[in-house]
Amino acid sequence: MNTLTRADLAEAIYAQVGLSRNESAALLETVLERISAALEAGEPVKIAAFGTFLVRQKGQRVGRNPKTGVEVPILPRKVLAFRPSQVLRARINNQVPPKRDDAA
Repeated sequence: MNTLTRADLAEAIYAQVGLSRNESAALLETVLERISAALEAGEPVKIAAFGTFLVRQKGQRVGRNPKTGVEVPILPRKVLAFRPSQVLRARINNQVPPKRDDAA
């Protein structure tokens, strides 16, 4: 199984959109930078039919060293979470995505 890289994404933009390779790479970097800046500011990033990235705050807790069993405090921190959309979940599981009810 191969890992999808920035270079792969830039190449796909180049092939499908028709921008130059440099413009494709710059476009990708701009999108990734905007997503990163929003997450850094604590804002959720929602990409329709893909999912939502969000930053969660975890409180301080007590952990345990698995080798020694000694209790160790784990400091409060922020963690990045991703919640896939129903459409992405359906694609991954080779199912028909649920119908969206946009009439509301």
